[in-house]
This record gives sequence, C-alpha cells and structure tokens, in this order.
Amino acid sequence: MYTAAAGMAAQQSRLDALSNDLANVSTTGYKHVRVAFRDLVYTQAARGAADGVGLGSGAAVRMLGRSQQQGAIRETGEPLDLAIVGEGYIAVRAPDGRDALTRDGQLRLDAQGRLVTATGGALLSPPVTLPAGTQPDAVVIGEDGTVSVGGTVHGKIRLLTVPAPNALDTGDDNLLHVTRGSGAATTAPPATLLQSGALESSTVDIGTAMTEMISTQRAYELASKAIHMQDRMAEVANGVKR
Repeated sequence: MYTAAAGMAAQQSRLDALSNDLANVSTTGYKHVRVAFRDLVYTQAARGAADGVGLGSGAAVRMLGRSQQQGAIRETGEPLDLAIVGEGYIAVRAPDGRDALTRDGQLRLDAQGRLVTATGGALLSPPVTLPAGTQPDAVVIGEDGTVSVGGTVHGKIRLLTVPAPNALDTGDDNLLHVTRGSGAATTAPPATLLQSGALESSTVDIGTAMTEMISTQRAYELASKAIHMQDRMAEVANGVKR
C-alpha cells in the first residue's frame, strides 16, 4: 500500500509539471520541465525468496530541471522585441527588488525612457535609459546588446549565464533566480547573440505534453487501484480474523 502511495505522489508531481508546461505553451522564452523518477530504498526479500531479490519501496520524482534547448525564433517586426540566440539570460530587476534572469525579450519603454520588460522590470547594470521622447522605431539594438538612438550608444543590455541552469529557481512573471545549486551568474559567452525584432517561442510541444499527461493519469489510476485492492484484502483478512 505504501509503495502504491509513493507511486501516486510521484505521478502527481509529474502531472503538476506537465500542467504547468501546458499553461505556458505560449509564454515567450519558457523552457519545459524535465522530470525523471528514482527508486526508493530496497530491502531484502522475505525468507524463501530467490537470492538477490529485494522489495522496493516505490518511486519518487527527481526533477532534472528545465530543458535548455533553443526555442523557435518568431519574427515580430517590433524593434524592442529581442530573441536570445544561444546560452544566456537578460539580467533584470524583479518586482520584489531581487536580481533575476529571463529569456523573455519582450521589452518596452516606460515613462522615464528606461528599457523594461513586459511586466515592468528594469534592465540591470546599469539600467538602459533613452532620451525623452524616443520612439521605439528609433531604437536600434545590436547583436551584442548595444542600444543606440540616431547613431549614439545609450547603453548595453547585459546577458548572463550560470554554470548549472537546471538549478535556477523559478519565480513569478517568467523570471528565474540564482541559487546555490545554479552557481553565481557570469557574463554569457561571446557566441550568445540578440536578434532584434523577434521573440523566442516556448519549447513546450502540445502533442508530447498531452501524450505524457494521459500516460501519467493512467499510471496514477493504476496505483490508486492497487491501494483500493490492498484495502479490500485487508478488510477480508480482518473479517476472517473476527
């Protein structure tokens, strides 16, 4: 019964991850979650069993983190839309004041002429501020992140990376936060480029996610039936004892 319960908990975690992926199928720069399972502790089988046979305690989910594959580049024609091509993230300030990373390059100009994310997070180190009255069409963003208006450079978009992206902590508004497991953020490699007028699509494949969800639901149901059957057997055993 406990083994089946562990299986139900594992499948529920996988189902939660798949549901979150499907909810972000249209989220710019979103990376789907990769989930794997691991065996729980094994014990020696009861007397009379063949040598080397062990009794398992079920399975548990082991989160491998998010996929790091490049999402499809979608042309938008908007000069402030940026797609990151290669490894890296845009450094931004989260609404709670913490430093954060994001692959969502859908930028805009706020009332102070600063380049900010779609949710209002300012770019970091230092914030890129353009002259008052600057229109988006006048902004030119180079592949290296330099931001210029009328041939004058006004700043540079900072691209960062971490040694272990899978260990980044997921936050609100499509943001990621550095953790001890991910390692400190450092400058992205020179091969990482910004493509202006485009956005990176989500890496979630609806067909694959739906297939895995059906498989997960059936595995959850099977584990549930195992618990129900064990409960019935215990009920019969208790009736015989009485």
